[in-house]
Amino acid sequence: MRESAGQELYYVIERLDGVRCGTVRLYNFTPNDFTWGSWILDASKPPRAALESAVLSFGIGFHDLGLGVANVDVQVDNTHAISFYRRFGMTEVDRTAEEIFFRYTNSSFAIDRARHMAILEKGPRQ
Repeated sequence: MRESAGQELYYVIERLDGVRCGTVRLYNFTPNDFTWGSWILDASKPPRAALESAVLSFGIGFHDLGLGVANVDVQVDNTHAISFYRRFGMTEVDRTAEEIFFRYTNSSFAIDRARHMAILEKGPRQ
């Protein structure tokens, strides 16, 4: 219901052979920002699936929807995601004992996208 009302957008992440290996969601839309999350990739994901799915889904939020800021929150014990978010270029803006909050801007994505695409273009994907 929330998706059909445009309040949330869900995307299924697939390998090139069509096997589903994850999901990502965009939600909490305001006139300038959105929340990016519910990002799950399973063990069957191909190399660079994390980077590619992030580039594609942030592209939707920033380019297709024209929003300026993405908000991301992650559990403090999810060290793999935290490391990825920092490498991706997100800025930590707050934290609690349980969660870390990141912000990523459209302008940062515009600068970082070329670097991300260069990584994705290096070699075969599955």
